[in-house]
Amino acid sequence: MRPYSRKNCGAERHFGKTKKFGIIFIQARKIRPKVSFSPLVLSKVFVSKAMNNKPIRSFRDLDVYNNTYSAMLRVMKEIVFKLPASEKYDLIDQLSRSCKAIPRLIAEGYAKKHQKAGFQKYIDDAMAECNETIVSLDQARDLYPQINRKACNELVEIYDKSVRQLYRLAVAWDSFKNSRQTKPLNDTSRETL
Repeated sequence: MRPYSRKNCGAERHFGKTKKFGIIFIQARKIRPKVSFSPLVLSKVFVSKAMNNKPIRSFRDLDVYNNTYSAMLRVMKEIVFKLPASEKYDLIDQLSRSCKAIPRLIAEGYAKKHQKAGFQKYIDDAMAECNETIVSLDQARDLYPQINRKACNELVEIYDKSVRQLYRLAVAWDSFKNSRQTKPLNDTSRETL
């Protein structure tokens, strides 16, 4: 099997390699000489983290988690508290629940990453909550003039991007069927259970 390494999607312009599940696969010898990884080992290590190629060791290393967590803070600070009291049991409740649920679902799903069905369920639920948050933000922006339209639009873009990231993560993870990493992350051997 040929050695592979992952780079972020921007590498496609520079190396011209093929794209699989939104991730560019480039031969490892171009990036790290004397190190060889199989695609299966790389899938478990989940090596692509933005521009610095840092291994994903925790749910906190996932860009989609960080994006949705910071967006949740913005929603709670900039949008929810500006909604009128008449929306307390409707829009306020729904918006605060849905935006808080997304990072929680990503974290819980990451803990069950070795179970294909379990992980997919949490990713699907996080995508649904993102869509629900987008609709709630649109409603808040359109119904109440005191809500900052620019902030709502920026948050909608962040959640829309997060849905796409979650979808790509779910598609990529589809090929990692019920396998669990048994070696330390820095181990380069190809043995797994």
